[in-house]
Amino acid sequence: MNRKKFISGLVALGAVPAATGSLLSVLPAHAADGQANTPEARERASTLEYTADEITEAGANFFGITTEAMAKGVQHVFEDLGRPDAYIKGDEGGGAFVVGFRYGSGWLIRKTREPLQTYWRGPSVGFDAGANASKVFALVYNLRDDRRLFQRFPGVEGSIYVVAGLGINYLRSGGVTLAPMRTGVGLRAGVNAHYQVYSDRRDWFPL
Repeated sequence: MNRKKFISGLVALGAVPAATGSLLSVLPAHAADGQANTPEARERASTLEYTADEITEAGANFFGITTEAMAKGVQHVFEDLGRPDAYIKGDEGGGAFVVGFRYGSGWLIRKTREPLQTYWRGPSVGFDAGANASKVFALVYNLRDDRRLFQRFPGVEGSIYVVAGLGINYLRSGGVTLAPMRTGVGLRAGVNAHYQVYSDRRDWFPL
């Protein structure tokens, strides 16, 4: 079974929406909300968004890498999606042999609000084997309300950009877009279809 047939089969079973097959299909987050196109809305949103310099500094400090390396990854995401209104920083671990699992925890960071403890988990199925432990720095777009994060985000992990040693992929659901950037140790090779569930409390049940 080739990769295309495998992903098509998952779509038919409802495991992965068809729109998640390509990273390039992800639109800028604000394009999904017509109200965000008014001058007043754009002005209000701009005061709550992060600039590339702010994200670069925060990400470089978190990963412990140079600002030059982080800036390359940030530039790539900003060119696709623009300025985020939140980010998540944390750690995750996982493993797979055809069927895999991922668990993570971290903090949701937003301007004018206190950091919020956040957890994520999810299964994967595909041509995938190995284990990994990673630091994760995820840009969040069009969040508006914390509760909008707490949902299921599908994705196809076989499509990952690697920029300056950072693995980057996009997830989208309910108008909210996530752009996780990862770096870490371990080996996790292959392609898998998966989803991640975000919540404000820890849950070891992977589904």
